Amino acid sequence: MLKLNFDPFPVIKTDRLVLRRMTLQDLDHYYALRTNVVAMKHIDQKMPTLDETIEKIQKVNEMINMNDGIAWAVCLNSDNIMIGTASYHRVIKEHHRAEIGYILNPDFWKKGIISEALEKVIDYGFKTMNLHTIEAQIDPENLASQKVLEKFKFVREAYYKENFLVNGQFQDTAVYSLICPKS
Repeated sequence: MLKLNFDPFPVIKTDRLVLRRMTLQDLDHYYALRTNVVAMKHIDQKMPTLDETIEKIQKVNEMINMNDGIAWAVCLNSDNIMIGTASYHRVIKEHHRAEIGYILNPDFWKKGIISEALEKVIDYGFKTMNLHTIEAQIDPENLASQKVLEKFKFVREAYYKENFLVNGQFQDTAVYSLICPKS
């Protein structure tokens, strides 16, 4: 069984980015991200209120404090302002697997930012968290996300027809996974 410990919180740095813990100081940027119709197009969540966004930040931090999952605010090194998130949620400790999630402000799309962040997040998942499998569940119409996953050698393992009800419409889900490479 996985024994996770996110204390102290693992800050991750890349050439252009810092991935750090999300706080209530990120509220305005996180709310703007979660209410951005373009950013949320392929994510099966309703538009949150400001209060629901505060609760979400608090729940994310509770998840981290309980060592049940982790989420990072993705920020540019230059200003430390949240432009996206990356996370491991739905961690199944007894099976050494977790679902990865990510979202980015559309103003920063097509700049390699998610790839730069995910390279380090995937490495952290395998080397530090000791995951065996990382899973991603995406909207099959989200070709950009599919390409990012395939870049990191994720393989589509499943396709579920109409398995989520979103805004009154049933949507399909494509499930991708990456097994830890053998050392």
